[in-house]
Amino acid sequence: MKVLVVYYSMYGHVNRMAEAVAEGVKTVKGAEVALRRVPETLPQEVLAKMGAVEAQKKFENVPIATVDELESADAIIFGTPTRFGNMCGQMRQFLDATGGLWAKGALVGKVGSVFTSSATQHGGQESTILSFIITLLHHGLVVVGLPYSFQGQMRNDEITGGSPYGASTIAGTQGERTPSENELQAARFQGAHVATIASKLAK
Repeated sequence: MKVLVVYYSMYGHVNRMAEAVAEGVKTVKGAEVALRRVPETLPQEVLAKMGAVEAQKKFENVPIATVDELESADAIIFGTPTRFGNMCGQMRQFLDATGGLWAKGALVGKVGSVFTSSATQHGGQESTILSFIITLLHHGLVVVGLPYSFQGQMRNDEITGGSPYGASTIAGTQGERTPSENELQAARFQGAHVATIASKLAK
């Protein structure tokens, strides 16, 4: 049973969450997981001005995703930073290239899930995931979120990401905050939860 974690990360926050999601998937018997990055669309000089080049070197060994890979997966867990309450342009462009898969119903019945990152506590995490889910439903995926059985999303003793729609992290306005242990636990829980449901459907 194969799970793909497909994401875009500019400074490494979503990459760290993706790694935690993969850790969760690996706890499910019979589950295999692969990390994939969507292609970059910004020129190197723009990334350099944004201070992202050095950050991206830390995960440049993660293979670039191809649209065709999605068809071979039993579950796909997508990760994207927020951009004005929506997915980033790099992810949107990747998904916009999946029309051929849609036309033949290649993703119908597979499990789909989403996690995200924003700069601030109310930076559009929920709207990003909810609007992302629209694309998954158009493809016929079975959407899975982060149930309240992960009680870390109920915490009020710290500022933390996480909602029933999916795991999330708060990066800080300067990218200074790394995912907290609670946020990483949410990502691991989501990965395991998705893999468990995908395993049941695969049987």
